[in-house]
Amino acid sequence: MPIPTEPIGSIPRAADLLGAMRAHAAGKISAEQLKTVEDSALRDTISRLEKTGSPVITDGEQTKPSFATYPLSGLEHLASDGVIIPFADGHTRQLPKLTSGPFRYGVHAVTYLKAAQRHAHRPLKQAVISASALSLLYPQGGIDAYSREMFLEDLVDEAERDIRECLEAGAECVQIDFTEGRLALKLDPSGSVLNAFIDLNNRVLDRFTATERQRIGVHTCPGGDHDSTHSADVDYAGLLPALFRLKVGRFYVQLASEVDRRRVLTAIRNLLKPEQILFVGVTDPINPQIESPDVVRDRVLEAAEFVPLESLGTTDDCGFSPFADDTSTSRETAFAKIRSRVEGTAMAAKVLGI
Repeated sequence: MPIPTEPIGSIPRAADLLGAMRAHAAGKISAEQLKTVEDSALRDTISRLEKTGSPVITDGEQTKPSFATYPLSGLEHLASDGVIIPFADGHTRQLPKLTSGPFRYGVHAVTYLKAAQRHAHRPLKQAVISASALSLLYPQGGIDAYSREMFLEDLVDEAERDIRECLEAGAECVQIDFTEGRLALKLDPSGSVLNAFIDLNNRVLDRFTATERQRIGVHTCPGGDHDSTHSADVDYAGLLPALFRLKVGRFYVQLASEVDRRRVLTAIRNLLKPEQILFVGVTDPINPQIESPDVVRDRVLEAAEFVPLESLGTTDDCGFSPFADDTSTSRETAFAKIRSRVEGTAMAAKVLGI
């Protein structure tokens, strides 16, 4: 397409898949039985994503427990009382806490990519969790004989491997999920935590060449879970200068749900480098109303007032179900919004004469 358009990642899981996940966790079905259901869900999701006309697709994160915790699958040295993330509607999510080292991923993202490649007929992007999000696993009180710096060295190694294996396996691009960026300013308005997150993620990105980094992007949003957010009340202006210090070639920025999109675009215009692509969010996954292609077209045209056409792309504000148990948005709604994004982006391209 003249204007590139990509999804963020997750698609709501079907009831039979969620039921199989619960049954397996309760020991009621075998791993092989679960895998059969997972494979069926993966095939269906990829097929439906391709039918939307999307030129780049994902696996819908159908077999991930969540966008953030997939590397922890199968790990034993974890306690349940980690960092708590509160959402605006009152519900919370809680991360586990590391109890001993060394830290290694239990699952790497290339596992999901290779599974999807068996069914896909279009280029696949792969989402990975940021090193900064996983840094929250380390307890404030420390771990005997395993310092925070030792942990961070292991974490950077694992985060690099997570990205590199996907690039080498043929991913169209790799998207680093960095939803904790805006949250960092809510927890620490001074910006110290945010800057530490940026520096840590750049430690990972410094291990890639400039050419490789053109295929690596970062996604930011104020969180999206059960139709609620954790940091939409934080001013984007505080995040953006730090965000654009990340050494990536692509930025996927939540925008459709922003109250003042033009203000955000004005700030981004002064931060985006010529070799970078800005994918603006043109659909809002936590709003049940399905955007029409005309609405999407107009949002693209608005962004084109601020961003050079060669640097402009479109996306969804967030994944539609970042946590597996989030069924607040239906699969039908998710696919309809994606279809509108694709059609509206193409309509905008025609208006712009490209």
